[in-house]
Amino acid sequence: MSILNDLVRDVASLLFPPRCAVCGEPLTRGERTVCTLCRATAPLTGYWREADNPVVRRCWGMVPVCQASGFLFFVRASGWRRLIHGFKYRGAWRTAREMGAWYGRYLRESGLYDDVEVVVPLPLHPFKRCRRGYNQSEYIAEGIAAQLGVEVDRRSVRRVRNTASQALKPRRERAGNVEDAFAVCRPERLAGRHVLLVDDVMTTGSTLLSCASAILRDAPGCRISIAALAVSQRELGVKE
Repeated sequence: MSILNDLVRDVASLLFPPRCAVCGEPLTRGERTVCTLCRATAPLTGYWREADNPVVRRCWGMVPVCQASGFLFFVRASGWRRLIHGFKYRGAWRTAREMGAWYGRYLRESGLYDDVEVVVPLPLHPFKRCRRGYNQSEYIAEGIAAQLGVEVDRRSVRRVRNTASQALKPRRERAGNVEDAFAVCRPERLAGRHVLLVDDVMTTGSTLLSCASAILRDAPGCRISIAALAVSQRELGVKE
């Protein structure tokens, strides 16, 4: 049966070869989602290895996070931007889960996230989720949680205000745009636990920090860490 399955996959690959989500070149046997060359040249931040990094410093004075990191730098006009937009706007949710698993392996190896007990994806408002069909942050969270060996909680935190896109807002207006946008509807599931809050892209951090603040406010004894798949060098003040 496995020989037949391999034959079917080989024929399908010849007719519809899977392509790298970054460069668009055909993937070879054993490659998944992103080709070997693009993985080797990925704009990784390395922040998951550092207890003190620019993402943590962005949170200082706003939210008392245990750890915070980003996986990739969000590089405009690049294949990595296309990869992110693929799962954010074009239905490529499998890419989001695979990227989450890649990120999760590094988080696990760093040792800084060993005591995380539950992964919470940044929620979408029900209207936006219905229009998109899924929440890409949930798939990133699935990939990370599988590597850390913990559960994903998709229901305890809700987005209660359907805010305008942060990408369309000037930097100075973003914090106000997401103020009181989140609520914890099942605080007993998060109380006293170390929660890893996950999102796809962090620019100013206003959305993630608003959600983190709501969790800390409503779930007694909760601790928060943050993991963003991509972060903006410009907003973090990191030299490009």
